[in-house]
Order: sequence, then structure tokens, then C-alpha cells
Amino acid sequence: MAQLSCRNVVLGYEGKTVVQNLNFEVNRGDYLCIVGENGSGKSTLIRALLRLKSPMSGEILTGDGLEADGIGYLPQQTIVQRDFPASVREIVLSGCLGRFGWRPFYGRAEKAEAEQNMEKLGIAHLAGRCYRELSGGQQQRVLLARALCATRFMLLLDEPVAGLDPSAVQEMYGLLETLNREERITIIMVSHDIQAAVRYADHILHISEEPLFFGTKEEYLKSPVGRRYLSVTGGEQNA
Repeated sequence: MAQLSCRNVVLGYEGKTVVQNLNFEVNRGDYLCIVGENGSGKSTLIRALLRLKSPMSGEILTGDGLEADGIGYLPQQTIVQRDFPASVREIVLSGCLGRFGWRPFYGRAEKAEAEQNMEKLGIAHLAGRCYRELSGGQQQRVLLARALCATRFMLLLDEPVAGLDPSAVQEMYGLLETLNREERITIIMVSHDIQAAVRYADHILHISEEPLFFGTKEEYLKSPVGRRYLSVTGGEQNA
């Protein structure tokens, strides 16, 4: 059973359709990259997958152990977020808030999980540091650890390498690849980086008003929409 399915989904806002006839499935352990031109509906799709916006029609279903609110989300950072005055440990722990119910405090399990995820991402030594004092790459590791505290199944990432230097970009992609291959965490990455998509992803979803594409990376590279997008973005030489 698929972890996430979109069936005949139509997305839009203020009565205007942005994406229509959206059909795709994500299974456990998949690495899906969502690409498309600016204004194609990627941000609208993110909101719909996070249950922050309802489709105009169609349905978004979860299964295989994934709850509707069980997606760990790493948003695209803003200047305000980069200057957030909290410790690394506090930010990572905040990823556990969704499982509290009526309980007002972090328990041993949440604290242990936060420590484990900080160790996993190589930031345990930064636990007491103020988040805003960190480099861009370190901040993204913190936010990724926070997202991991929110889920054991699926990560949704919005332009996770935006604004990072080349070294930090490669580190982030390496971390995601490890989480996907070794921990079987499903990755859904929204990105303009088509070179990364064809290198790391096993499936690609290209959204626009028309045409839409969903399939394997190999199928995408041979498709008219994929070949056209690669030629426009300069990714064809690396495909």
C-alpha cells in the first residue's frame, strides 16, 4: 500500500486552478523530486500535502503507517527564521510537539529521540549553541533533525539547499541520501535543482498546468517534458 497517494487532485486558490489532474503515488523508501517552473503550483502542493490546504477536488490519501499529520517538514528558510533566538536542542525538540496531545512537557522519550537525531546528523556538539549563531549548513542540519523528530516515515523538503555554499549543499544531499537508503525514510524534495533531481531521486513529478509528468527518473529523462526542461535549465549535460 502506498504511503501517499494523490488521485485526480485539482489545486488552486481564490477560485483559480493552478494544477489539475494530479495523480501520483509515493511508496516507503521512495525518493521523489518535485520540479517545475516558478508559479507552477509547487508551494500549493506542499500546503496540500501538509493538510494546510484542501484540494479543490480529488483526494490525498495516506497509508502504510503514515498518518495524515505524520510528515516531517523542512521549510525553505527565511531571514527571520535564520535569526531565531533559541538553542539547537530547543529547536530540535520542538519537532516532537505534534505527538503531545494534552501532555504539556517533553518526556524522556522525546528528549532521547532529539539527542539521537542530533547525533545522527552530527550536531550533538552544538546542542547548547544559539541557533542564530550557526552557519547556514549547520542551521539546515538542525531543521532536518527537527523534522526527523516529527516522523519516522516521510520527509518533505522545500528547496533544502537554497542559500547554502557548495560544500554545505553536498553535505545536505549526502545526509538525505543516507537517510533514504539506510533508514528507508521516504524523501519528497521540492527543488529547482534539476541536476540533483536526476542524480539522487528515483522518481520525478513535474508539475505545471499541462503537461504533467510522474514516473521514474529514467522515464523522465526520455520524456518530452523532461528533455525540454533539462535543455532550458542546463541540466542535460549532467543527466
